[in-house]
Amino acid sequence: MAERFGPLVSADWLREHLGEPNLRVVDLRWYLDGRSGRDAFEAGHLPGAVFVDLDRDLAAPAGDGRHPLPAREQFQEAMRAAGVDAAARVVVYDDQGGFSAARLWWLLRYFGHPAAAVLDGGIQAWGERLQSGPAPPPAPGAFVAAEPDASLVVGREEIQAGGTGLLIDARAGERYRGEVEPIDPKAGHIPGARNLVWRSLLGPDWRFLPASELRRKFEAVGATGAEVTMYCGSGVSSCVNVLAFELAGLGRARLYVGSWSDWSNQDLPVATGAHP
Repeated sequence: MAERFGPLVSADWLREHLGEPNLRVVDLRWYLDGRSGRDAFEAGHLPGAVFVDLDRDLAAPAGDGRHPLPAREQFQEAMRAAGVDAAARVVVYDDQGGFSAARLWWLLRYFGHPAAAVLDGGIQAWGERLQSGPAPPPAPGAFVAAEPDASLVVGREEIQAGGTGLLIDARAGERYRGEVEPIDPKAGHIPGARNLVWRSLLGPDWRFLPASELRRKFEAVGATGAEVTMYCGSGVSSCVNVLAFELAGLGRARLYVGSWSDWSNQDLPVATGAHP
């Protein structure tokens, strides 16, 4: 029987398999405050890792929201440049427990490459010497992006029509409640959405909580026995919720990629305050 791979791997697993020809490690650090992920990579990264830029490689130049889905050709080229082959197992990490890394995990699945995993605990879990400086470019990979899996996403029109089941907002509580909005044009949340902050699904060590605890958190917002759609600010941190939903044994949630950055730019209803 083939070894099951993902959606998480431990640092111990990675140490055991690092250097295998069919394994590619990707550093996907990215920050809401504008810090450079590439600078963080060059200051110290896992041995053999390659840096991928979320804004340049994993989002289209224009579209709905701040991080629209990349075109199939754009994503394929980015993965080939990162040295990813069609048969590669991809481990992706950041330094915030999957905050940005889960976006690539999700996109690989979306484009038909299920052999992807997030490093549980991120770079902090590595516990060994890091490499520094720019990394030499890897040999180009032969990654082939499949037709995207439309069953994993929902759009604004579908949400307006009420066809998306339960909506879960992964943003910080103060943004969900409309108390602050540092990025997008309106404060608040999509009417009817519940709030389950992505960071609450991780422990203080940035590792995902045990499956039983994750399940309890989703149960508390009514996310069991129902179709679930996750959203956040721009379809990045909500991928943590999608991953955690799977770890909890609840199946696959869908993603509203445009998220609040799309919804809040339209003439659409907005709710504020806590959910009743």
